[in-house]
Amino acid sequence: MVDTGRARRLGEAIAQIVAEMLERRIKDPRLGFVTVTAARVTGDLREATVFYTVYGSEEERVASAAALASATGLIRSEVGRQTGVKHTPSITFEQDTVPDTARNIEELVARARDADAQVAAARVGAEPAGDPDPYRVRPEPDGDDEADAVNGEVGAGRADENGVNRDGGAGGVGPLGRYPAL
Repeated sequence: MVDTGRARRLGEAIAQIVAEMLERRIKDPRLGFVTVTAARVTGDLREATVFYTVYGSEEERVASAAALASATGLIRSEVGRQTGVKHTPSITFEQDTVPDTARNIEELVARARDADAQVAAARVGAEPAGDPDPYRVRPEPDGDDEADAVNGEVGAGRADENGVNRDGGAGGVGPLGRYPAL
């Protein structure tokens, strides 16, 4: 049976225990500036994944990963002692990619902002090619049926009380809906 609330609480406890251990008890010189960002536990409480970030170069990241892998047994035994669960979950460490992804997104947004600024600068003082008002304005019907028919106003003003167009036009709209031309 899966209890997600219990798994979430256990994950938070594991993240706190691991962070305290990395700060106080693990004295490996390969361990760089490591920050525990989160810990996730499976629903059966058998496996835990601890996510971390390392501030530094790629060599420092690799060295910190090796230091965490060598300290996994000590960390797991301390997690079991402090949490008191029947079966201590196996712990794996995974480097958190969220900060790198966020940095990449920020760079892409900055590039898009620069491109928008270049387009806005090029647009200053530009004139549209062609007619400034490309949309045609229809003339108002003046009552002359022949001129209105040429302008697309077939039978304008000739509907009866039901909205039916009686002069052979396109039909009309009455109280019961659309009527065909008679």
